[in-house]
Amino acid sequence: MSILNISAYRFVSLDDLPVLRERVLAQCEALALKGTILLAPEGINLFLAGSRETIDAFIAWLHEDSRFAGLEAKESLSESVPFKRMRVRLKKEIITLRRPTIRPEGGRAPAVDAPTLKRWLDQGHDDAGRDVVLLDTRNAYETDAGMFPKAVDYRIASFTELPAALAADQSRYAGKTVVSYCTGGIRCEKAALHMQDIGMKNVYQLEGGILKYFEEAGGAHWQGGCFVFDERGAVDKTLSPAPPLPSGERVGVRGQSCDAPASERGFDCHSAQALLPSPQPSPQRGEGETHA
Repeated sequence: MSILNISAYRFVSLDDLPVLRERVLAQCEALALKGTILLAPEGINLFLAGSRETIDAFIAWLHEDSRFAGLEAKESLSESVPFKRMRVRLKKEIITLRRPTIRPEGGRAPAVDAPTLKRWLDQGHDDAGRDVVLLDTRNAYETDAGMFPKAVDYRIASFTELPAALAADQSRYAGKTVVSYCTGGIRCEKAALHMQDIGMKNVYQLEGGILKYFEEAGGAHWQGGCFVFDERGAVDKTLSPAPPLPSGERVGVRGQSCDAPASERGFDCHSAQALLPSPQPSPQRGEGETHA
């Protein structure tokens, strides 16, 4: 596979957005890259595809700006470019939550890396002996492609619905360690800060999201693929384009799996699967085409 796909984000204050947009777009076009980049006052969020040489050239160019010097990309490969064009868009937020007091640039919530989370899941508790609750911060159509089977899945239609879901269910997390996760880290970073803001304790974000977990932990404890916001639809645990899941392996609802006994599920798998669109639906355009 000759095409390199990257996803990356960085929370950093940007105040020259129109000029920056033109510079970034010109550089991408000069390198014949395809994908989507979002720019907002709070930072940058990008998914790009091209050859190894052109992607490396773009990242090197971006790192020349001190604001993006710490930006790190998650990588995956494909046979063809999974984007039709190159877009650089200006947004109010690089990931929409509508909670202006949450400013990740000012300080991150604690993070847990992939090997540590795998070890916690292997042993059934964190290093302090607390139960670990995984919180999926993604949209419902993403969790339908794959998830940690025991994770909390609120079946949200957009990230902005997460605060209300947490407010109605906060007691679930009392006395436990909570790890929020998402595709590449951006949503779980904001989610973890929000959980701290509302007084939740022992909150972590999964460093680098699902894509970094696949890379560093081999996808242990994961079921299915990981939805990505391009024409691949999803990637598997090897970060290769994922085939559609057989119906018997389809992830169910609210963190429960369709291959679990019916008495343990609390829902009808056939009914749940009938609601799943085919092919996979497009992302919510109001949230921006690029998530992580």
